[in-house]
Amino acid sequence: MKISYPHIIENCIGEQIIFREVVQEPDGDRVLLENFVQPGHGPAMHTHFKQEEMLEVISGKLGYQLLGEEPKYAGPGESVLFKRGIAHRFWNAGEVVLNCKGWIKPAHSIVFFLTALYAAQNKSGKSEPESFDGAWLMTRYASEYDLPGIPVFIKKCIMPLTCLIGKLLGKYKKFSDAPPPLR
Repeated sequence: MKISYPHIIENCIGEQIIFREVVQEPDGDRVLLENFVQPGHGPAMHTHFKQEEMLEVISGKLGYQLLGEEPKYAGPGESVLFKRGIAHRFWNAGEVVLNCKGWIKPAHSIVFFLTALYAAQNKSGKSEPESFDGAWLMTRYASEYDLPGIPVFIKKCIMPLTCLIGKLLGKYKKFSDAPPPLR
């Protein structure tokens, strides 16, 4: 999948990300982004094992939470840094569209992963991605990303089995040029 910038993705649950550009830096590429999130929406609790993510609130109210901690909030001009390997979530905690600018570093497969994830959500019409595509993404990129809310049995047994069935049914040809996962 060849991606040109700016690259815009939007899902059916009120989130839009504009990946502005990828900046080459000596210690890894940084993808610059801007997001718009409808009130009450935001990604599920998730972990990126290889990347840090920073969001600066431009307008609106950002709610955010680290796994096991109480929710916190940030307003315009305030920034939040999510360190690699730490499960977190964020959402629009206000009444108007939340707008943030920020970055993810190193970029690795994040643009591809989120593009495919949003497409799978749009295919299902809800926050849970379409089963075959979701299972493929979470199995292939298990060394990079995690959703701690999904039971381990499902991640270790059901998703790989779903991937195998999807492969036998020819559902993954669209992912033939997907970036390799990091080990």
